[in-house]
Amino acid sequence: MAITVHCDIVSAEQEIFSGLVELIIATGSVGDLGIAPGHAPLLTDLSPGPIRIVKQGGGEEVYYISGGFLEVQPNMIKVLADTAIRAEDMDEAAAKEAKRLAEKELSNQTGEFDYSRAASQLAEAAAKLRTLQHVRRNR
Repeated sequence: MAITVHCDIVSAEQEIFSGLVELIIATGSVGDLGIAPGHAPLLTDLSPGPIRIVKQGGGEEVYYISGGFLEVQPNMIKVLADTAIRAEDMDEAAAKEAKRLAEKELSNQTGEFDYSRAASQLAEAAAKLRTLQHVRRNR
């Protein structure tokens, strides 16, 4: 049996995952992070994107988070996310439409244009689509 560590993925609305994991891969602000049992203690911010977990026994699950923090301690890993959604529960059509609208807003910079809001919406929609593409590739 592989070595495991307890992991919790929690959003503002609910606890979305709690269990033993062999590996977690998250999108940090400076790139992807791979966290396995025995990893050094760490606290880092997370960018919008997929989080992959390899559960005890080898099963893999993918979640989307809109940003948050990752805390690693000797006996636990905790992901505190603004929003967390199981990849299987995501609506690809809605993510594509959100991306299209954000791109349209960025190209039509007229009047009271809020660039940071439009760029943030585009980044979030692109991160959702990346998560869905990852799930599709691994099926």
